[in-house]
Amino acid sequence: MPDQGRIDGDRPLPVSFRTERFHSGTAFPRKRQPWAELNYALSGVCEIEVAGTRYLSPPAYGIWIPPQVEHEAWNREEMTYVTVYVDAALCGSLPASVRTIALSPLLKAILADFAARGVTSPKSAEDQRLALVLVDQIGLAPRYDTYLPVTDDPLVARVVAALDANPQDRRSLAEWARMAEVTERTLSRRWREATGITFNEWRQRQKLVVGLSLLKSGLQVQQVAIRLGYNDASAFIAMFRRLTGYSPKSISNF
Repeated sequence: MPDQGRIDGDRPLPVSFRTERFHSGTAFPRKRQPWAELNYALSGVCEIEVAGTRYLSPPAYGIWIPPQVEHEAWNREEMTYVTVYVDAALCGSLPASVRTIALSPLLKAILADFAARGVTSPKSAEDQRLALVLVDQIGLAPRYDTYLPVTDDPLVARVVAALDANPQDRRSLAEWARMAEVTERTLSRRWREATGITFNEWRQRQKLVVGLSLLKSGLQVQQVAIRLGYNDASAFIAMFRRLTGYSPKSISNF
């Protein structure tokens, strides 16, 4: 690998890294780069927009952005964020479009190891090999179009905006349909067409995204469950474990 590390505006090493903490309300201007990025939140949630589509990256998931894809980003709350820069020459077997990817324990362990040792541009032969294992893990990771879909459909978007503003809201699909003066069947159909998933699945994903951020902020599991509209913590724990494979108490390990 070359000796020069990545600097904004320059070609990166085949693989290089950056870990930073950002204050709430940070905005990252729209840009296009000749290299690819894997963006991963250690804490907090980042929102990335590409061609009008919003992608969320909670701690259990990363956002893969191929070379030459224009994007912008922002975070509503304080976050600690890892960015992996991958040279275009290494992207042949990696996703050709923006994807949400599930981060394997091995991928996260490699990133944590580099961060702990302050490695931003692998120099030793051992670190260079480890960096290429990380690239392999990106290629093997499960891929999703987006974790929490949003839409311009006016009917669905109104409900999404209300739930974004108040994740504790427990109204059912039938209740939202009555408020919108449409049938439950109509709203259900429009929801699936607009987001690709059911209303109930969308709600659970939203609760996970918000719950991850609240847990990382230091709130106890019971407090988070209440903020998300659960009567007790057990239902929240069951949802969390089902979607992530972890208990909420293990969030500090993400």
